[in-house]
Amino acid sequence: MEDLNQFRLEVRAWLAANCPPSQRQPMGADDQYWGGRRGTFPSEDAKLWFERMRDKGWTAPEWPTQYGGGGLSPQEARVLKEEMKTIHARTPLYSIGLWMLGPAVLEYGNEAQKQQHIRAIVNGEIRWCQGYSEPGAGSDLASLQCKAEDMGDHFLVNGSKIWTTGADKCDWIFCLVRTNPNVKKQEGISFLLIDMDDPGVTTSPIPLISGESEFCQTFFDNVKVPKENLVGELNAGWSVAKALLVHERKLMAEIGSDSPRQILQPNMAAREYLEFENGKIADATLRNALVEYDMLMQAVGLTHFRSFEEKNHGIRSGAHGHEVRRHGS
Repeated sequence: MEDLNQFRLEVRAWLAANCPPSQRQPMGADDQYWGGRRGTFPSEDAKLWFERMRDKGWTAPEWPTQYGGGGLSPQEARVLKEEMKTIHARTPLYSIGLWMLGPAVLEYGNEAQKQQHIRAIVNGEIRWCQGYSEPGAGSDLASLQCKAEDMGDHFLVNGSKIWTTGADKCDWIFCLVRTNPNVKKQEGISFLLIDMDDPGVTTSPIPLISGESEFCQTFFDNVKVPKENLVGELNAGWSVAKALLVHERKLMAEIGSDSPRQILQPNMAAREYLEFENGKIADATLRNALVEYDMLMQAVGLTHFRSFEEKNHGIRSGAHGHEVRRHGS
C-alpha cells in the first residue's frame, strides 16, 4: 500500500507538470482526437497532451511496455484514472482500437500481429472500426453472411457490414466473417483484420433524420485479405468476438465521463423537481423506480469492483455484464 501511495504522489506531480490547463476541462465532440492516418488535433495543447501521454505509455497504461504500453498494474492504472479525474484531465486519445480490439489481440493474436498492430494503436497511428452487424444479422449476430473464402494464401471476402461507426474515417476494420457455412452458425465464424484501403472495400454513410450521421454501411467486393490477418483459430472467431464484447461493455459503462454536460443524478433531480409528502416522494411509482435504480447502480458498482479484483488475480470472466442486465431488466 505504501508503494501505491508513493505512485499516486508521483502521478499527481507528473500530471500537474504535463497536463496543459486547457486539457483540464470537459470536452465536446470537436475536442476529441481519434488518431489515424487522417487524424487532426483540435489544438496544439491537445497534440502536446497526447504526445506526453503516448511517450509515457499512458494512452494504454496496462498494456505491455514492449508494445508501447505503460506496463502498469491494475491498481496503478486505477490510481492514474482517479488522479486524471480529479484534475478533469481530458482523454488524450479516443480509440476503438484501445477500448476493444487491442485487448482481444493481446489475448488471441500471435506475436507478429501484436508487433504490427498494438504499438500502432497505442501511438494513435491507426483508427479502427468494428464490422459486426449486417443488414440481416443485427441482434442475431451469429447469422452473419459476410463470407471469407479460403483461396490458399489469402481469404476472398464478399458481403457487407452495417452501422459501422466512423467507417468512412477509419483505416482498418475488424470483422466477423463466415468461413464455414456447413456447421453450427457460431462455429463457422472467423475474426479478420482488414485494411480499409484494400481494393474492393467501400463505405456509404447512412443519413439519419437529423441530417447528420456517424454510421456507414461497408461493402466488401472480392477483397483479398492475407492469411496472417486471421486473429485466433480459423472458425473460432466467436470466442474472440465474445472476449472483445466484454471490453465493449466496459466502454459503454464509462462513456460520458468527460462530457461537457452537467449530469444531474436521479436522487438530486427528485429532490429538485418532484413533490414530497412526509419526507417521501409523493408518487409511489416514481419512488419505487428510484429505489430500483439505486439498487441497480449499486450492483453495477459492485460488479465493476468484482471484475477489477478478478483481473488483479488473473481470473478471466465475461459473464458479469449479462448478470447486471438480467437482474436490472
